[in-house]
Amino acid sequence: MVLMWTCNFLAAKIALRYLDPVTLGPLRVELAALIMLVIYAGTARRRAGEPSASSAFDRGDLWRFFWLGVFGVAGNQLLFLIGLNYTTVGHSALIIATGPITILLLARMQRLELLTVNKLLGMVLSFSGVALLALEKGISLQAGTLKGDLITFAGSFSFACYTVLSKRIAPKYDTISMNTYLYISGAVIVMPLAIWRALRLDWAAVSWQGWLGLLYLALFGSVCAYLIYYWALRHLAASRLAAFTYFQPVLATLLGVAVLGEEMTHNLLGGGALVLVGVYLAERRPKRKRADGE
Repeated sequence: MVLMWTCNFLAAKIALRYLDPVTLGPLRVELAALIMLVIYAGTARRRAGEPSASSAFDRGDLWRFFWLGVFGVAGNQLLFLIGLNYTTVGHSALIIATGPITILLLARMQRLELLTVNKLLGMVLSFSGVALLALEKGISLQAGTLKGDLITFAGSFSFACYTVLSKRIAPKYDTISMNTYLYISGAVIVMPLAIWRALRLDWAAVSWQGWLGLLYLALFGSVCAYLIYYWALRHLAASRLAAFTYFQPVLATLLGVAVLGEEMTHNLLGGGALVLVGVYLAERRPKRKRADGE
């Protein structure tokens, strides 16, 4: 999952060379929904024999899936692409790495997690790292990557809302059903925008690299990674699962420098170190005391 989402940054950057983010985002959501429907139909018999979770849709969850579609698909994925269009892979990956901190705060508000001294210190360090990134080009929406950084943070916050909300409904549905309903909801929400942008798009002007980037975003960045994420969400605490993003900013930044030729700045290194140390402190569990004789 982490590797898929790491390469997602590169695929998005390449696709954004040929498709603007307001067009790429909705097309990604609609394509991912179609892929999920195919998987859902192809696995119907196997899922029918699973006793642990249901595949039948509960009408009482209609509004829950609407909000999950808003935060987890429409908000998160569109804001990610719009933000990445104005910032670098390194900045975007590090800002998204603060997701566990945001999830922790939201989970605490829902009384799902407890705050400790380490977690509070971790929050301060992580947000200090993000502030250092913002200061790299000065505090101005016209300066450098700040505009993209703020939009990316909004997308990360949206995904944090999705993670906490979906934790309550996760045990009710099997992995494939949950993601199918999620993407159908997201596809319906962005469909007017997708139709409008598709009618205005010069399809012949988009090269194969642009279409390949879109396919990767939908198939791997959306469908495959989300299937793994939801399956793991049923077995781990929300913030604990999000802590796996420790590896993502490191890998994404290195790939951005190596493949896209992005600059490795002092602010990026310093901010990255603060973010990663902060998230580690916030998510570290205290060691259990050993019993006598062990």
